[in-house]
Amino acid sequence: MLNTGVKAPEIVLPDQNGIEVKLSDFLGKKVVVYFYPKDNTPGCSKQAVAFAEQFEEYRKRDIVLIGISKDSQKSHVRFIEKYQLPFILLSDPDLKAIQDYDVWQEKKLYGKVSMGVVRTTYLIDEQGMIQQVWNKVKPDQNATEILSYLDAEK
Repeated sequence: MLNTGVKAPEIVLPDQNGIEVKLSDFLGKKVVVYFYPKDNTPGCSKQAVAFAEQFEEYRKRDIVLIGISKDSQKSHVRFIEKYQLPFILLSDPDLKAIQDYDVWQEKKLYGKVSMGVVRTTYLIDEQGMIQQVWNKVKPDQNATEILSYLDAEK
């Protein structure tokens, strides 16, 4: 994981519609970037739906919300349509941002070791610095957890 207080690595990836999105385009705004393993899996669906349910709160605070996985743009389109997701999903099949943000790690599941995305969320401040990191997040609590953190910092 990257640490708080460091410059967030630039992200340049296509969104679900194939439009290039750059993290630096959002300087001047807070950005929540959450990395998740795979579209349409139980935990990732719970996390996406929780962010969708809280999206209005993020919008009111002028916070940009971005989800990133290694899934294809086509997969993202289906995921967005299925759950009516109102935020950006970026496709990172080459693991560029996933590796830059140090979320591609060894995982153990039922005794089997493999490499994969460790569910991690970064809050990036208006100057492009990492303000807060949540690692090994609980999918259904992450969206609310971030809002609680933001309320506490006021």
